[in-house]
Amino acid sequence: MDRESTQRPRLLEQVRRAARARQYSRRTEEAYAGWVRRYVLYHGKRHPAELNDGHVGAFLTHLAVERRVSAATQNQAASALLFLYEAVLRRPLQVPAGVLRPKQPRRLPTVLSRAEVRAVLDEMSGAPQLVAKLLYGAGLRLLEALQLRVKDLDFDRREIRLRSGKGGHDRMTMLPERLRPALQRQLAHVRRLHEADLQRNAGWVQLPGALDEKFPGAGRDLAWQWLFPATRTHTDPATGRIRRHHLHESAVQRAVIAAVKRARLAKHASCHSFRHSFATHLLEAGYDIRTIQELLGHRSVRTTMIYTHVLNRGGCGVRSPLDALDE
Repeated sequence: MDRESTQRPRLLEQVRRAARARQYSRRTEEAYAGWVRRYVLYHGKRHPAELNDGHVGAFLTHLAVERRVSAATQNQAASALLFLYEAVLRRPLQVPAGVLRPKQPRRLPTVLSRAEVRAVLDEMSGAPQLVAKLLYGAGLRLLEALQLRVKDLDFDRREIRLRSGKGGHDRMTMLPERLRPALQRQLAHVRRLHEADLQRNAGWVQLPGALDEKFPGAGRDLAWQWLFPATRTHTDPATGRIRRHHLHESAVQRAVIAAVKRARLAKHASCHSFRHSFATHLLEAGYDIRTIQELLGHRSVRTTMIYTHVLNRGGCGVRSPLDALDE
């Protein structure tokens, strides 16, 4: 093995380093590394530097035709390969647009009625139920709710601060008054759990960015603890610190799916259906589309406009002529 190959990081490590340098989320980093790995395996473990635009097109076509992945999944794979060639290998791709960026069909989101929301929530309990209530009551994404810290709740201003959400943006949303007692009980639980962790020389949590270096002891402060902590701790191999992660997404996802089944809903509802229902019910109540856009954290109002199609009334309040026959 030559000197250059021993000094240069392996390909997937180069991808991860490039993603971190651009401050991409950990999920994006892992997704991109996963697609690069699949791409290399598909072409017989050949290094991507030896492959050309045609090989990229063949892999993306394979995903669409043989694997029958969705347009969104194919687009994610395309983004990963674009990132690989442009950011890591420093070589732009020239792949036909139809292959590189397939058009995604517009699909209407699944929205629950108020009665259906109540029925599902009534079939849940514990931390997953409180998380689901936040998804519906504040319009949060699942990971946004699970990554809340103690300091992100402002009971006096009735606000929830969301930091580094989707796209890396911060925003504010409302803290439902109805959840105040439950959230205060959850905070008391976090405080007791954290005090017990401190007594056994644990109590660390992961901090965003470089805050670990800027504030060395902040990782053990109560303010930075997760609002929904995991039941188990783990030892960070890099530092030796005993850390506690937040509740895993799968725990809430499984609880919601089970609750939907017990409630006997005839809809394919998920955690994200609570966020869709939040936006739709606010529109039904007459709130301004721009206000809802800010609460949801959408970059463009065009994204929020999908909920007017869910209402099936657009901006004109169209009513079926059949409903007026007996008037």
